[in-house]
Amino acid sequence: MKKIITSVSAIALASVLGACSPAPEADSLQAAVDHESRTDKYQARDEFRHPKETLEFFELEPSMTVVEIWPGGGWYTEILAPYLADEGQLYAAHFPENSDSDYYQRSLENFKEKLTTNPVYGNVELTEFAPGEDTDIAPPRSADRILTFRNLHNWYMQEGEEGVLQAFRHFHQTLKPNGMLGIVDHRLPESADAEAFKDSGYVKESWVIDLAEQAGFEFVASSEVNANPKDTADHPKGVWTLPPTLTLGDEDKEKYEAIGESDRFTLKFQKPVTD
Repeated sequence: MKKIITSVSAIALASVLGACSPAPEADSLQAAVDHESRTDKYQARDEFRHPKETLEFFELEPSMTVVEIWPGGGWYTEILAPYLADEGQLYAAHFPENSDSDYYQRSLENFKEKLTTNPVYGNVELTEFAPGEDTDIAPPRSADRILTFRNLHNWYMQEGEEGVLQAFRHFHQTLKPNGMLGIVDHRLPESADAEAFKDSGYVKESWVIDLAEQAGFEFVASSEVNANPKDTADHPKGVWTLPPTLTLGDEDKEKYEAIGESDRFTLKFQKPVTD
């Protein structure tokens, strides 16, 4: 098993804490969503990503131990870190240190740098995750919540169904009994050809539920908080045709901006208390 790694050395963190005034207490989700440390361009996407409503659906509490899988640039980390700062613990399971992907390496290095920019990230412990690999995202049976946002389709595109199933089993081992797994991803209509899983970025909600149950989870509920009925999920360049990526550039840009960001399912699962 790989050792848990930290991204901010004691010296770097001490320097940041000494240079910055203490961050305001985030005693509610709304306070965390409104936190002064958030990036403006991230905050501008709140209307599409509905962070407060999504995290409320996942029944988050400020004293919890939370694992965020593949935080990317830290969009949700900017909310989770201040929310958990005083009483909780946040593990950020980012891309592996030994990845051969230039994109993964750049993203990981940028995230590490982000963690040094504000004392609000002092409660963030950097770990790593890769589908199909045995990594420590957090100590076994330690997490109250494991959350992942718009990542699962990538695991399928890299490692297929077995990679997703292995990821779910790994999450199951890391959660406490009664702990919850929360997933947001791009929704493929149930009537669509499953071949679209391969390169569209969309996956079927029923398929995710089935795999999670195979891994030992109990399905709790779904929410339409991140739904977008304008999204037909059949675009020329998959989900990346839509904002914020807009892969086609200026081609039909107004059309895709009018659709907005993708239609997404929001699911929560629970690890049985007997496991």
